[in-house]
Amino acid sequence: MARGWESKAVEEQVESAEQKKPETAPKGQTPEQSSRQRELEGLRLSRTRIVRELEAATHPRHREQLTAALTFLDDKIAELS
Repeated sequence: MARGWESKAVEEQVESAEQKKPETAPKGQTPEQSSRQRELEGLRLSRTRIVRELEAATHPRHREQLTAALTFLDDKIAELS
């Protein structure tokens, strides 16, 4: 009996996850545009993480590496925008 209850809970979780999935491509966008949009979003998330790490970093060499990473991400975002 417990197995049946667990399988129903798993089934509900799978259905819930499927409902939350975004459409594969927003209407009016080509696959290339969707891909570029996803890449930009990933770069922006990485930039946010680097900025937070930079705010907390105290070692000069680590700050230098994070600053270089931030510059790279800014350039890449500008290139794709």
